[in-house]
Amino acid sequence: MKRILIVVLFLLLGEAMFAQKLMTHSGKIKFDASMPDLVEIAGTNTGASCIFDESTGDFVALALIKSFKFKSPLMEEHFNENYMESSKFPKSTFKGKILHFDASKLSGSKGTYELEGDLTIHGVTKMIKTKITLVENAGKIVATSNFTVKCKDYAIEIPSLVKEKFAENIKVSLEFPLEKK
Repeated sequence: MKRILIVVLFLLLGEAMFAQKLMTHSGKIKFDASMPDLVEIAGTNTGASCIFDESTGDFVALALIKSFKFKSPLMEEHFNENYMESSKFPKSTFKGKILHFDASKLSGSKGTYELEGDLTIHGVTKMIKTKITLVENAGKIVATSNFTVKCKDYAIEIPSLVKEKFAENIKVSLEFPLEKK
């Protein structure tokens, strides 16, 4: 009995020691809600955080809404106060999993995987599925993805006066340079 307990303890400790968590606090998230030939409605956040557990495929990201920057300070103010209500909903999160991830197959190459999980924006959580590309380079893994969201899906109201200036499908792209910690 004592031997079994020691073996189980050894296996659990070994798994914990070899679990590979990668993270960043300098991820980039861009969104573009522009309509062709109209004013650019786009923001960039270069301080997003992400943790990726290679052993389980768990992928978690967080972005502070006030960290999105725009070309125009007035647009940034409207984004935070009128649309995203960043004082009430200060962050956006993603909690999900990279499906069928195998770290041994990534060494030095590029891999595209299915990513699915819960995206929370403006206090509303929706399940999303998209593709994510992982590229290993110099001990880092760079994760990139592109997908679209709709304001109405996340209870973000656009006043009718400016509604025609906003794209219905907002393009979102992300890039996370992940390092082992």
